[in-house]
Amino acid sequence: MIKVGDKIFAFLGSDTAIGLKCGDRETADLLLDRYPGVASKMAYIGQHGWNTFVIDGTIPPDEIQDLIDTSYDLIVAKLPKSKRPA
Repeated sequence: MIKVGDKIFAFLGSDTAIGLKCGDRETADLLLDRYPGVASKMAYIGQHGWNTFVIDGTIPPDEIQDLIDTSYDLIVAKLPKSKRPA
């Protein structure tokens, strides 16, 4: 897992997958529709907008980077201002 402050913004469960916050569940579901078979709702926290993405080349690397950046930004926005990175 990768944290910003004391909050997780990415789960690295294996060499071929990453778990990321994708906004609300509705937004996260759009990604499931766009990438069937390589995007899935995460167990336990999926109802809160978390998805797992398989890193196999199906999703372009720049989009994976955008998903990571989005997850980071969503989590930073929830941190108290005193704990946000400068």
